[in-house]
Amino acid sequence: MPQYAILIYEKELPGGVADIPPDVMEANIAAEGKIAAMGVRMVHQQALEPVREARTIHKGGLVTDGPFLETKEVIGGFFVIEAKDMEQALEVGRLLPIMDGAVEIRPLLDL
Repeated sequence: MPQYAILIYEKELPGGVADIPPDVMEANIAAEGKIAAMGVRMVHQQALEPVREARTIHKGGLVTDGPFLETKEVIGGFFVIEAKDMEQALEVGRLLPIMDGAVEIRPLLDL
């Protein structure tokens, strides 16, 4: 079955995970059960440390603080799923509560 990365972008909250509203946290937790009920297998999931811990290596080797070149949203977490196709992966993405960001669905290369 094809695998897809689900990348969750949000504006960084000053207090991190502690600042996520309870209804958003509850919706995230509920999404896991809904995803399983769809027959989608969660391969891996992971939250990320705050952006202050990130570093970016630019062309030429310059290392800077932060995770991205220019953006207001940061990747707060990601997971990898096995879904039958992109449409099913999009259904999974639509289950995720977004406060002020986006969800990116990206097929993984089968190497």
